[in-house]
Amino acid sequence: MRGFWTVYRLGVKEVFSLLRDPVLMGLILYTFTVAIYTVANGVQTEVRNAAIAVVDEDRSALSGRIAAAFLAPQFKQPAALTLDAVDAAMDAGTYSFVLDIPPRFEADLLAGRAPAIQLNVDATAMTLAGNGARYIGAIVEAETAAFLAQGGGRAGGEGVRVAIRAKYNPNLEGGWFMAMNQLVNNLTILAMILGGAAVIREREHGTIEHLLVMPVTAAQIMLAKIWANGLVIVLAASLSLRLVAGGLIGVPVAGPPGLFAFGAAIYVFAVISMGVMLSTVATTMPQFGLLSIPVFVVMNLLSGGITPIESMPPALQVAVQALPSTHFVAFSQSVLFRDAGPGVVWPQLAAMAGLGALFFALALRRFRAALSAAQ
Repeated sequence: MRGFWTVYRLGVKEVFSLLRDPVLMGLILYTFTVAIYTVANGVQTEVRNAAIAVVDEDRSALSGRIAAAFLAPQFKQPAALTLDAVDAAMDAGTYSFVLDIPPRFEADLLAGRAPAIQLNVDATAMTLAGNGARYIGAIVEAETAAFLAQGGGRAGGEGVRVAIRAKYNPNLEGGWFMAMNQLVNNLTILAMILGGAAVIREREHGTIEHLLVMPVTAAQIMLAKIWANGLVIVLAASLSLRLVAGGLIGVPVAGPPGLFAFGAAIYVFAVISMGVMLSTVATTMPQFGLLSIPVFVVMNLLSGGITPIESMPPALQVAVQALPSTHFVAFSQSVLFRDAGPGVVWPQLAAMAGLGALFFALALRRFRAALSAAQ
């Protein structure tokens, strides 16, 4: 019990030290409020208000039907354009898409031929260009098939119609997923920064010597820093999930927030241990920042939140299992998006706990060596 109360009192000291640091408190506030809101509302991956023009060289019922199928909010009102004005309009960036319907398009289609439609795309906006081109292609195919079916022509021999319905996020709003992914990413970088800053702050303020003369062990110092900073991060992430993501942005949380907080606590334990281990290599905050950036970038890119694990090379799929972020992303998606319970996500929880214990042991070894060198 004496060791428990020692860790508790050291942790309370760490909490007050963090509260008195305006820079870190400002970083925590910004990370879980403004940073999440701006990314969710400012970064759009779906087609919204895209400027489109139609060059109708056919002047048929089908070409008019296709032109009228581009509706808000995905597209602005389609503009009529002549063929000789296409190059100038695309060079000026007036339209993102220009659809050119050739002469005799409807007649060739009814005659069983395969006429082609030209789509000019301004690819300077890569995401809009890719998603918009696929969306326009789907609209043209759907309108053509419907026209042939109504007119008695051949509709391509389709025997089955596929209707896709999304249980979570039925309108596929990209901001919902962006908000959740940003919350996970910010939790990672903040846990790493606070874990390293907790050790470097002691060294820069000269209070590490005070700890050396106290009857405390390196394990007690590390545990105190982990639970104090972890408590602040998990509390801030839980409030952000409820007030920012769920309140301001309007993202529904499918699973229980308590289970997410429990998993986040295990994950933060692992990441803070990594931060402490990095702080034993760096001697100042600038050095720690330069050292932690590549570690965070690798954890972020290979976590599965940006690129699916299944799309990676087989060897890399095995290697990323050593990253706690990989298991936390899978855990978060299962809980927040699919309403998964403990019986489903326990493998991810066990993996994060095991990796956390490993990182804690490695960090404790280096932290003991750093304290011994300071004596």
